[in-house]
Amino acid sequence: MNYLAHSFLSFTDGQVVGQFLEDFIRNKDRFSFPKDIQDGITLHRAVDTFTDSHPAIHEAKKVFSPLVRLYAGAFVDVAMDYFVAHDLSLHSLAEWKAHSLRVYRILNEHEKWLPGNFKKMLVKMEQDDWLYNYREDWGIKFSIQNVLNKAKYLDKDIPVFEAFLKNKSFLQQCYDDFFPDLMAHARGINTLLQMEG
Repeated sequence: MNYLAHSFLSFTDGQVVGQFLEDFIRNKDRFSFPKDIQDGITLHRAVDTFTDSHPAIHEAKKVFSPLVRLYAGAFVDVAMDYFVAHDLSLHSLAEWKAHSLRVYRILNEHEKWLPGNFKKMLVKMEQDDWLYNYREDWGIKFSIQNVLNKAKYLDKDIPVFEAFLKNKSFLQQCYDDFFPDLMAHARGINTLLQMEG
């Protein structure tokens, strides 16, 4: 899953921070954070593990794997944020906007825990309102291009965005088959984390 889904599947402010930090820290460093942020890191990993094993995600990867092979999962993650942002059963448009602003506020309030490379990205994320704009085709195109630019072994001109547009209805069905299961899983993991105290 990508940034919007991870932020949505957080149950406390600290978990929001941990969910974003997970991709930016070394495993051994996660124990240096407060328990609530550690819970967010754990939740991020649980979300990713569940996502990678879900049959609907395996189907969604087939859209991108002919183009990008082992990187297909990264592009599915980005694509799923588009459908999360469009899911008005989760939030209205106004609520999604409020969610985005809340996440930026939380991350800025916890600045002391953020590594330098994440702080730089957060400035861009907030300026261009990435979280809310995942609902726009141009927002997803930008995010897909970001993944292409970071991928060491992929040509930067691979038509991944075109594949997304061509297969949008199929990917929507994959999302519909997948995301309710992921939400239930995340709630279960959160319950276990709260029981741990």
